[in-house]
Amino acid sequence: MPRFDETGPMGQGPGTGWGMGPCGRGMARRFYTKKEEKEMLEEEAQFLEEELKAIKEKLEELKD
Repeated sequence: MPRFDETGPMGQGPGTGWGMGPCGRGMARRFYTKKEEKEMLEEEAQFLEEELKAIKEKLEELKD
């Protein structure tokens, strides 16, 4: 995560990135159960769906 301050990418909190940095590949990744990983992925999917919805709404506003 940027600056290693536990805020995650863009300040969204830990565990919200792609898991490509040392935090994602390190010890934290090893200790997730399948249930925890599923819940984390569901939360991230929900977040991304909400972000996409907001982007589409903004694009519609800009069409006028």
